[in-house]
Amino acid sequence: MNDQIKPVVVTPGAPVAKDAPIYVAGHRGLVGSALMRRLEADGYTNLLTVTRHEVDLRDQSQVHGWFEENRPEYVYLVAGTVGGIYANSTRPAEFLYDNLMIHGTVVHAAHMVGTKKLLYLGSSCIYPREAQQPITEDQLLTGPLEPTNEGYALAKIAGIKLCATYRRQYGDDFISAMPTNLYGPGDNYDLEASHVIPALVRKFHEAKVSGNPEVQIWGTGSAMREFLHVDDLASACVHLMDHYSEEQHINVGTGEDQSIKSLAELVRDTVYPEAELVFDTSKPDGTPRKVLDVSKLHDAGWKHTIGLAEGLASSYEWFQQHYASDARGVA
Repeated sequence: MNDQIKPVVVTPGAPVAKDAPIYVAGHRGLVGSALMRRLEADGYTNLLTVTRHEVDLRDQSQVHGWFEENRPEYVYLVAGTVGGIYANSTRPAEFLYDNLMIHGTVVHAAHMVGTKKLLYLGSSCIYPREAQQPITEDQLLTGPLEPTNEGYALAKIAGIKLCATYRRQYGDDFISAMPTNLYGPGDNYDLEASHVIPALVRKFHEAKVSGNPEVQIWGTGSAMREFLHVDDLASACVHLMDHYSEEQHINVGTGEDQSIKSLAELVRDTVYPEAELVFDTSKPDGTPRKVLDVSKLHDAGWKHTIGLAEGLASSYEWFQQHYASDARGVA
């Protein structure tokens, strides 16, 4: 048996044609719905989608059958089980299993039907808890992960390596992008499963509706985080599909961070300026600081355009239209 695989040279293809069959895996999620909006706005006319009730992306036979029937030329793999600190820390097996299976089935099916290019979306939680800041792509696997989201992070790392090895062994043009913390239209506002921005938006809104003068914030407020509007991420993904073709994953973010305290103050000023912040220091802060080095992304020709204050205002407007439809605060 040959123990050493000779890497196959990947020749990047032409930009994606407007009528090419493009599959968005996870089209109803936060990222997937933003991608659909972006692709439609950019004039792509042959977008393929399938719901989880029609095809279980954890089931290889179902996924392969769908790929054989539809034969997408391009794939955006943005499906997965996601959540905030509480969801990650209380459902680690689910986060690890679901994401491992989804990544494995879709990547392998894309390879089997000869998909021209696949973009796999990971997460910045792949990096070590004590990574040097800002975080460069080469810090992957250089230290222990943040314990509160280790299962999810391990699955995402496996997805990166899966794309890299299919690229190396078979010559598949599979690339990986690692976004920072996301927010925007279509976010999950379930307080037990949401990320920090939607959780804060809902907490402040409910306090405003009920007249509660205080809003409780998890942790000390000292943790530093970077946030990217999901419409910016969708723009970056479309740009990378056309202009990026390397084995190494690429960071996607703003390169700017702020403390959770300053974020909470900004959300308060947007939603309920009269509220007082109360920090529950018995709750975890998570990783002390996490901001991505996005110089590689800038070199690839893309930079974010939506500022945090602007993005929060539009996100709260979306929340009010879709969730805050009755006197109790959240429908």
